[in-house]
Amino acid sequence: MSTPSLLPREGAYVLTLGDDENRFSPEWLDAADAALDQVVAEPLPLVVTGEGKFFSNGLDLDWLLTHADEATWYVGRVQGLLARLLVMPVPTVAAINGHAFGAGAMLAMACDWRFMREDRGFFCFPEADIRIPFTPGMAALIQAKVSPRTALDSMSTGHRYGGAEAEAVGIVDDVAAEADLVASALARVVPLGDKDPATIAAIKAQMYDVAVARLAQPGGVTLPQS
Repeated sequence: MSTPSLLPREGAYVLTLGDDENRFSPEWLDAADAALDQVVAEPLPLVVTGEGKFFSNGLDLDWLLTHADEATWYVGRVQGLLARLLVMPVPTVAAINGHAFGAGAMLAMACDWRFMREDRGFFCFPEADIRIPFTPGMAALIQAKVSPRTALDSMSTGHRYGGAEAEAVGIVDDVAAEADLVASALARVVPLGDKDPATIAAIKAQMYDVAVARLAQPGGVTLPQS
């Protein structure tokens, strides 16, 4: 199992989520939180990306199905990470290198901007198809970032958006070739590195107060019955 890693690059940090499906196991969540601790301690703009075929497939459903008694704790950990990224005191951008599904797509949504590979990979909220309703916090996060029409279409249909279509409906801000993706993301946030971290954090906290409050609410997910 791969875990997130953080490296400095060109006046920013690049947080690489891993080189597998990058599902949110408890160990993965620990590593992601530790990386964000470092960003907060020594603030620089942040690029979030993956390696290979996946950006992230989100919740570790295999772990969750075998630890059903810990579902509330686990979802709280995931929502805590989403809320934290949402109000990070630095500019953030997701460089979506491959498939971003479910909570993995929400992780990208929690970033200030989203750039997506133009030729491969899908962005998808599959909850309607896998019979797992959104928590109030997860729904609020998505609704804070896209138009009401795009929220309805993406959340209730399970549609898989390629890069160009995701850009057209406002899910992502730009698309790029795989070789240029991280460089394009860096070019978006590095020039903003002189912004005061406390001010940026306060602005985001005001913008996303409803989503942050709902992400802080305890609650598990409703798993489909076999």
